[in-house]
Amino acid sequence: MQAVHFYDNGTLRHLPLETRTEIMTPAGPLLAELVTFHKDGSLSRVFPLNGKLSGYWTQEDEGRLAEPVTLTTPLGTISARLIAASFRPDGTMRSLTLWPGEILDVVTPAGVLATRIGVSFRPDGSVESVEPARPLTVPTPVGQVRAYDLDACGIHGDQNSLSFAPDGTVCGVATSLTQLVVTGPEGRERRFTPKSRESLCGDSDREPVPMWLDFTPEAVSVRAAPDAEPVVLPTLDHSFRTSPHLEQFANPFGKMACSA
Repeated sequence: MQAVHFYDNGTLRHLPLETRTEIMTPAGPLLAELVTFHKDGSLSRVFPLNGKLSGYWTQEDEGRLAEPVTLTTPLGTISARLIAASFRPDGTMRSLTLWPGEILDVVTPAGVLATRIGVSFRPDGSVESVEPARPLTVPTPVGQVRAYDLDACGIHGDQNSLSFAPDGTVCGVATSLTQLVVTGPEGRERRFTPKSRESLCGDSDREPVPMWLDFTPEAVSVRAAPDAEPVVLPTLDHSFRTSPHLEQFANPFGKMACSA
């Protein structure tokens, strides 16, 4: 039996279940092996499986146990293999985290998008972010950007590489296939280009590193990585345009040769 965890106020936080147990969630009943809770005692995340991967038990082994679940979501009733379903304290759905390899068609402000890894929602049920299953071109405040995050890890679906503002416009995107050209108030042009790195496979090839763009009415922020310090460019005195970058990397996207 795995450990049970509590918050500092004594409220249950993390409950592994000895056998799969039906849990009643705001989205409907769900068989679960692990349940977590918010500090106020409300349901946080429900995990249909809670396997421990090892040299003897792989993701593929665990995947054979993963069965599609049917839930009522802001997208309507869906059936898919899930790692977890997440809820806010008020019971609204926060996100769905999809099983590796699972693809879900999601209606977004940018159209119906094939989505991998996860989708997150606002409290009103509108789509907040998705993880595109393949590179796709989306309109942004700086022009057309080809969205895709090669490094998306799939730990949870709360935050994804294509985000939408409440009005439906794109407010954040990761890309390795688009460069941003910026002209400042003095007329000087700056070019922001996705980086590359030596392949994690250990060979001599190089692979792209996604560049992150975040948009507000006041500024465009450019990050070389999700946790990098942003370069903030005010929209008032800068002009922006985009152009394609490293198109040769488009076809291999979806899975690196050495990825899990």
